[in-house]
Amino acid sequence: MSAPPPNDDRKALTPSQLNALARNLLEDAFPLIWVEGELGNLSRPSSGHLYFTLKDERAQVRCALFKPKSQWLKFTPREGLRVLARGRLTLYEARGDYQLILDTMEDAGEGALRRAYEQLKAKLQAEGLFDQARKRELPAHVRRLGILTSPSGAAVRDVLSVLRRRFPLVDVEILPVPVQGDTAAAQIVRMLQAAGRSGRYDALLITRGGGSLEDLRAFNDEALARAIAASPVPVVSAVGHEVDISLADFAADLRAPTPSVAAELLVPDRADLASHLRAQMRRLQSIHERLLRSAAQRTDRAALRLQALRPQARLDALHRRQEEALRRLHASWAQTDQRRRAQLRHAAAVLHASRPQRRLSLLRDRLQSLAPRPQAAAVRALQRHALHLHGLARSLEAVSPLATVARGYAILQRDDGRIVRSVHEVRPGEHLDARLRDGRLKLRVENDD
Repeated sequence: MSAPPPNDDRKALTPSQLNALARNLLEDAFPLIWVEGELGNLSRPSSGHLYFTLKDERAQVRCALFKPKSQWLKFTPREGLRVLARGRLTLYEARGDYQLILDTMEDAGEGALRRAYEQLKAKLQAEGLFDQARKRELPAHVRRLGILTSPSGAAVRDVLSVLRRRFPLVDVEILPVPVQGDTAAAQIVRMLQAAGRSGRYDALLITRGGGSLEDLRAFNDEALARAIAASPVPVVSAVGHEVDISLADFAADLRAPTPSVAAELLVPDRADLASHLRAQMRRLQSIHERLLRSAAQRTDRAALRLQALRPQARLDALHRRQEEALRRLHASWAQTDQRRRAQLRHAAAVLHASRPQRRLSLLRDRLQSLAPRPQAAAVRALQRHALHLHGLARSLEAVSPLATVARGYAILQRDDGRIVRSVHEVRPGEHLDARLRDGRLKLRVENDD
């Protein structure tokens, strides 16, 4: 390869830049893809990652399944095994190789089963076979239970153990069917239809232990799902473990996550039932005692009414009423007589008190008692008036001008009797009277100085 001319302005990429560009193009162009092929060059280092190639007759592609997703596989990868893997396409820049980074991988046979399962599930769901409104309630108390399962499996042992512990009175019949194999689904359908026609059972339980999708293939059969939906008897399905959900579970009236849980859902706990029965017995006893008391009260009332309706009892009652009326009449007469006698005594006393002679004697006594009282009253009135006059004299003397004159003063008066109060009221030569304590003096005014 010749070098570019010195004056060439094209920019060259480094291998790292080229690989990065190729990686981006691959990751953007290809979303998650499914690839089916045969495992080869399998390597599991101590890190827990899985490295291998997927190949067919003409090509291969490098793959990596990193931890922890490699630990979630439901099968053990081995050389030559055909698998179905899902991942994203990228470029391993260190070697310049493109590879698949996987997020899940399953056995190719199981993958086909999974696709068939999903397609059949979507079909039956579209028909309304799994609708909750179609499903029926289990009876409150299951007296006879039919269990469709393998009689030698662990599932039936778990169910029977729980039933014996919780409610041993339930009548259980094992309806043996194969739970795995090519003919298992058809035999389960026939047994289910026969059990429904018999009318012997209150409920039916279809159960088996867990397993792979291949192991549970009989319970994903379309005919079985339709038979469960058409069963005249309520059907409980407990197929596999909690993570295993089959078409039988979807079609059943009730799905239990495990066989043991199914047994718990079908029968009550005997301890709870015994407690409920004790409570009902107490309630029944209380009602019985209340009814007995009510009946006894009604009997007593009826006996009293019957006693009251006897002829002799009525005669006795009338006799008692007559005696009571006579007693009340005598009492009324006695009260009236006593009242009349009291009135007569009062009238006699009033008449005796109103005699004229008695009244004259009383008036004479009263006149004699009142005779001294006017004289005494007159004396007291004179004394009272004298005291009053004496007080008035003292008051008058206190304000009288004569009292002032008695102390050495004089009262000047004109000829007409007017009192002179100022020197300006007189003229020289005018005659005045001077009133003293013991007489009068005639005065003449010389001047007004």
